[in-house]
Amino acid sequence: MNDVWLARRLTKVTNRQQDHRDPFQRDRARILHSASFRRLQAKTQVMGSGKSDFYRTRLTHSLEAAQIGSGITAQLRGKYPELCAAHFPKSDSLIETICLAHDIGHPPFGHGGETALNYMMRDHGGFEGNGQTLRIVARLETFSEHFGMNLTRRTLLGLMKYPQLINSLSRKTKPECVESFRQLKADDWHPAKGLYSDDQDIIDWVLEPLSSADRTLFQSMSSQGENMPDNNQHNKTRFKSLDCSIMELADDIAYGIHDLEDAIVTNIVNRTDFDREVIAKLQQIDDPWLQEYSKTLTDKLFSDHHHLQKDAIGGLVNYLITAIKLSDLNEQDELNFAEPLLRYNATLPASTAQALNIFKDFVYFYVIKLTSLQRLEYRGQQIVMELFQALSSDPIRLLPTNSAKRWQLAFDNKQNPQRVIADYIAGMTDDYATRLYQTLFNAHGASDYRLS
Repeated sequence: MNDVWLARRLTKVTNRQQDHRDPFQRDRARILHSASFRRLQAKTQVMGSGKSDFYRTRLTHSLEAAQIGSGITAQLRGKYPELCAAHFPKSDSLIETICLAHDIGHPPFGHGGETALNYMMRDHGGFEGNGQTLRIVARLETFSEHFGMNLTRRTLLGLMKYPQLINSLSRKTKPECVESFRQLKADDWHPAKGLYSDDQDIIDWVLEPLSSADRTLFQSMSSQGENMPDNNQHNKTRFKSLDCSIMELADDIAYGIHDLEDAIVTNIVNRTDFDREVIAKLQQIDDPWLQEYSKTLTDKLFSDHHHLQKDAIGGLVNYLITAIKLSDLNEQDELNFAEPLLRYNATLPASTAQALNIFKDFVYFYVIKLTSLQRLEYRGQQIVMELFQALSSDPIRLLPTNSAKRWQLAFDNKQNPQRVIADYIAGMTDDYATRLYQTLFNAHGASDYRLS
C-alpha cells in the first residue's frame, strides 16, 4: 500500500512502548474510545432512542455495519485474492473503522434533527450528517489539538461518502423561509449530501495524492443534460472510494435487513403488508435461490420462535454479502481513474441490488414514514431549531465554556461562528437535547448545571 494513504496530518504522535498495532488498528481504537462514538448509544436509528431496550440505536447499527463490512472484505479476498492483496490491508481494521464511524456526525432525533440544523444553517454553509462526520473525526474530537482523531488519510477518504461541497450540490432555488418553525416542511429543507466549505483544508489534504484529473472526476456531479436535476433538486456526487463503497453496502444491508427485524419484533409492520410489498416483488426477480427462499420467509420472520427469525435474517444477510463483487469502473463505465482506490468499487449484481432495494423501500415507507415516528421526528425537529435560535441569541452567555471560546475565536477571525453552534447541537444525544430544551424553556424544568 502506498505510504501516502497511511499519512496523518499531525505527524508527531506519541510513540508508546511496544505498540505493534498497524495504522488502521490505531484508527479503530480512536473511534471506539471517542465521546462521539459513545453518544451514538443515545441517538435515534429508526425508532426513538430510549423507548425500548430492545431495538437498535445508532451505536448498535454501527456495530452491525462493522461486522457486515468485515464479512464483505472476507468474501472479496476469497473472490479476488490478487486485487485484495494489492489494495486491502491484511486485517479488517480499516473497513471496521469506517463502518464504526460512518454515523458519528448524525445529530439528535435522526433526520428531523438534520433537517432542522440545515434550515438554521441555510445562510451559513448548511448542515449534513456525513459532512459532520468528517468534521468530527478530522477537526473536533479531542485526541489532538487541531486535527480531531488524527486518522490516516485512507480512513478519511473512506468516510467521504459524498466528496463535494454542499454549496456546489445545493439546488439553485431555495425554499422560502417560514414565519414559524412549526410550519417548516421537512421535505423542503433536506440537505444536499456533501461536505462543508468550512472544512476545505481537510478535503484538500485528503485528496492531495490524487492527480488533477482523478480529483476532478472523483468530485464530479450528476451528468449534464436530461439527467441533470432542475433548480428545485440537489445535485448528487457520482463516485466513492473502494473502502467507502464497502461501507455503504454494509450500511444498506444493516438498514434494510436488521432494522426490518426491529419493526417485525415490535409489531410495527404486519404480515399482509410484508407479503404484498416484499414477497410478491421478490418472487418477480429472476433469481431461483431468492424465489425459493422467499416462499417461507414470511412464516419465519413473523414466527413466535425467535430462532427461526434469526435464521431467516442471517440467510438474507449472507445472500447479500456473498453476491458482492469488485467492479472496475474504468472498464465498466469507460472512465480513466489512475488511483486504484477510486478505480475499484464493491457492487451488487443488478438482481441482488433490486432485492435489497425492496427491503430498504419497505423499511422506509412502512416504518420510517409511520405517522407515530414522523411525529417524534417533528418534535425533535422543533427542539433542535429552538435550541439553535436560543443559543445563537447570546452564544457567549449560553454556550458551554469551550464552545463559547470557539465561537468567539471564529467571530474574531471572521470565519463562521454559526458552525460552532451547529457542532454543539449536533453532538448532543436525544436525551441531552431534550433536557437542555426543558432547562431553557420549561418554567418547571429542573435546572441541570451538568448540561454545561
